[in-house]
Amino acid sequence: MKITPYRRPDPDTQPASYYPPYCSTVLRSPRKPLIVLPHTLSEITGPVYGHDDIAQADNDLTRQHTAAPQGERIIVRGQVLDDGGRPVRETLVEIWQANSSGRYFHDHDNHAAPLDPNFTGAGRTLTDQSGFYEFVTIRPGAYPWRNHDNAWRPAHIHFSLFGPAFVTRLVTQMYFPGDPLFAHDPVLQSIPDEKARERLVSNFDLAITKPEWALGYRFDIVLRGRAATPFEG
Repeated sequence: MKITPYRRPDPDTQPASYYPPYCSTVLRSPRKPLIVLPHTLSEITGPVYGHDDIAQADNDLTRQHTAAPQGERIIVRGQVLDDGGRPVRETLVEIWQANSSGRYFHDHDNHAAPLDPNFTGAGRTLTDQSGFYEFVTIRPGAYPWRNHDNAWRPAHIHFSLFGPAFVTRLVTQMYFPGDPLFAHDPVLQSIPDEKARERLVSNFDLAITKPEWALGYRFDIVLRGRAATPFEG
């Protein structure tokens, strides 16, 4: 069988594996040169996960419980593109996030912000034939994370994109424009290229905004090339 190598992204656009201000990278980053293992066709094609199990409310995180969650309702919409600007159709996009108080619905998140019984903070959808996805959710709050003195994470939403197999899964984060915490966040600052960091910040979009209902944000995701979205290693 012919070996098809998995094309790696441009390293200048990606977070540094070892970035001491982001404390957990000190222990988890590799200490020896990475060994690149070639992938066979069976590893970069099928099976596809999750496409048949998407419920009607999976992309609307405000309708998954008996009542509406607390916080500012928002719409997040964007297009998934390859390095040639072509839309990536019918790919699984998942999100997870903190609630409006900055707390995750997770056993390990025990800081003092309140939980919202009507918001568990997870959703998923498929891109359409033009590569677009859309979520309705609540704008997340900032939260403390003890990385350093008085450390707070900017408001963000985690994104996961599945290609045709687990080996092609990509994970990233979306931020909101104008956040004063950007300069103090080592997760974001671990990306060396300023232009690449900017690609993680969504844009307010009046065309997505629905009058008297929800503000809209545009967040496009580019999978490869010099203009690639930064992804977590």
